[in-house]
Amino acid sequence: MHVKKGDKVSVLTGKDRGKHGAVLEVFPKKDQVLVEGVNMVRIHAKPSQENPQGGILNIEAPIHISNVLPIDPKTGEPTRVGYEVRDGKKVRIAKKSGEALDK
Repeated sequence: MHVKKGDKVSVLTGKDRGKHGAVLEVFPKKDQVLVEGVNMVRIHAKPSQENPQGGILNIEAPIHISNVLPIDPKTGEPTRVGYEVRDGKKVRIAKKSGEALDK
């Protein structure tokens, strides 16, 4: 997968095209990611112990992984991901600048 939890990503297509956010969760089996503030949906919740009031909640829904690209740390633009071996470890790199995406 070209994105990991905590990455800053840009949305390429859909109703939220152009928005940026951090990856909250990755679902590799479904090829989906949960991005902060993107693909907001309304959920009608019954009263529960966590939410005693109930009501309508706005939460993020997953989007397909092909619709997001990581943001290059150097230029701040969306970039494709490459892989290199640096110091004996496989590291994700930004194709635009060559900067490492992994910390």
